[in-house]
Amino acid sequence: MQEIAQVLDFIVEIEKLKDVTRKTRPVGLDRYENSAEHSWHVCLAALMLKDYADDAIDIDRVIRMLLIHDLGEIDAGDKIIYASETAAQKECEAAGVRRLLEMLPNGRGTEYLRLWEEFEAGETADARFARAVDRVPPLLHNLHGGGHSWREHRVPKERVLELNSRIGLGSRALWEEMETRLRGAVEDGLLK
Repeated sequence: MQEIAQVLDFIVEIEKLKDVTRKTRPVGLDRYENSAEHSWHVCLAALMLKDYADDAIDIDRVIRMLLIHDLGEIDAGDKIIYASETAAQKECEAAGVRRLLEMLPNGRGTEYLRLWEEFEAGETADARFARAVDRVPPLLHNLHGGGHSWREHRVPKERVLELNSRIGLGSRALWEEMETRLRGAVEDGLLK
């Protein structure tokens, strides 16, 4: 029963992800989304987009990666992607993920830590696809929200296109569609 108690403590601790405010607003809403909402949204997006992965993927592994990929934000907070890929931010997130997964009994967190590390490295087909899909919801939020986050954080079109081009590493077809939409946003003045 002690093992169940540890798992329940972990489940209570990860509730804190619901309190991590992200930098984009869900489509049609005036409030900013939280990281737990993002995790749910990106998992469902992965399930719907799985047939567009360039390589064979294990969607179960992809979804598990996406469910844990932002847990480190409980300790590190969320930073806009265009400014968050610093060594300091990554280490803070890694320490948070390790802290949380160490709460699980009998080394069960090790499996999930490996998945998180695989996601971060982005070298396997599963990780490339997971990282590709992870970029889609924030782009859709901006595309359907007047470019709110891009404007607020003064993110130039070149940075948006350059960083998000990695979608093509997991799905060329998905990147082609998103790039077309981003170029349309430039033409419409949403992205400058």
